[in-house]
Amino acid sequence: MTTATVSPAIQNTTSAAISSELAAIAGRPLSAVTGAEIQAPLIQGGHVRYANLDYGASAPALSVVSAYLNEILPFYASVHRGAGYASQISTSVYENARNIVRDFVGGRSDDSVIFTRNTTDSLNLLAGCLPHTEGRPAGDVLYLDIEHHANLLPWQGVPHRSVVAAPTIAGTVEALRTELQQGQVSLLAVTGASNVTGEILPVRTLAALAHEYGARIVVDAAQLAPHRRINISADDVDYLAFSGHKLYAPFGAGVLVGRTDWLDAGTPHLAGGGAVREARLDGVSWATGPARHEGGSPNVLGAATLARATQVIASLDQDRWHAHEAGIRSYLVDGLQKIDGVTVHQIFSDTDPGTGTIGVVNFSVAGYDAGLVAAYLSAEHGVGLRDGRFCAHPLLKRLGLPSGSLRASFGVGSRLEDAQRLLAGLEQLRRTGLGWDYVVDSGRWVPANDTRVYPHWAPNTPGTAGAAPCLDD
Repeated sequence: MTTATVSPAIQNTTSAAISSELAAIAGRPLSAVTGAEIQAPLIQGGHVRYANLDYGASAPALSVVSAYLNEILPFYASVHRGAGYASQISTSVYENARNIVRDFVGGRSDDSVIFTRNTTDSLNLLAGCLPHTEGRPAGDVLYLDIEHHANLLPWQGVPHRSVVAAPTIAGTVEALRTELQQGQVSLLAVTGASNVTGEILPVRTLAALAHEYGARIVVDAAQLAPHRRINISADDVDYLAFSGHKLYAPFGAGVLVGRTDWLDAGTPHLAGGGAVREARLDGVSWATGPARHEGGSPNVLGAATLARATQVIASLDQDRWHAHEAGIRSYLVDGLQKIDGVTVHQIFSDTDPGTGTIGVVNFSVAGYDAGLVAAYLSAEHGVGLRDGRFCAHPLLKRLGLPSGSLRASFGVGSRLEDAQRLLAGLEQLRRTGLGWDYVVDSGRWVPANDTRVYPHWAPNTPGTAGAAPCLDD
């Protein structure tokens, strides 16, 4: 085993300077989040505050949301068919959550708000509601090759067409126009912001384009909603999906908001209790509205905390919010670009670095497997980020990264120190190499001979449990 070295991250030194102006904008979290001060054990001994740069996977719960959960948890009960006091309160909270979420996304008064398990679930639901004419699909679903699997795989079970995104956003819009001009497209499915690179697509422009050629549009806003204001009425978006676990709420509840006609005519997403008007031994009369697709007992607390999180996000001062995020991102990107052997990746050459991105940065380190770099940063510097192919395999191949890359993502609970810690760790890696031996265990890089102590309620050895199965090209 190699000799562990003292990490410069712990000394809080890095070559990237922080101006007093930048420190004032992004030196502190914008909003308090639960777990912001947890201590991560280091492989070489000691502890350091955990630098969470993995918001894009699941963001920590806002402290306000955690407090709200504790407040409503004693009243948790079954909804809709209970006459008891707790059931009535839970039903009221659950149904009012629809109104809160509708307001958050600028929904139309008659838009349906359906609670689901997550964004993937929402888009699969919509895939089952595509219109048919004389028993046949009314048109194809059109999507780009840069999509997260949540907005890629559901459409492969229905008539579909994929479009290769151009090297520029402007060129991509024209590529979509060319395909839409061919006709027979019922739905354009696009991401609001790339989960891999953080680049924002022009949603309003794409909505207008889809409607020009008689199609509707659905936006996967899983990454966009936690970082930007959304108004589907102003942007004329037909359907929108996002998840609570990326929007600072626990439990992973998702939501689909959109026009009711397709949803009320579509195949019920979950056949079961609550989704029917009348059930018979040999048939059923399905409900309309959200109930049609919410069979079984719903995730009441998930929906309630998701709604509460949207209220907190909606109350943020937009200028401060964007400046805080942009400050961290620009500092991180500038620092990464100054480190020899580190490459920052993006899809489009015309992305505005100031306004055209969210708090996501994708990069790779020459000579090192992405999983090894992630394991090193975690074990030796207390930095958590994401490595792999980010459930966007076609895009990673397109970027020339078939085996994966690294992603740092952040949000309202982040601070410049988190980015500084990451940069310091990478600088040390390029300067002196790894400070510990690492091995591959169950498909993941982990420190060899790891003796760190973890909470008693976390029985699995860290790094060995739940390795992602997506290893094949």
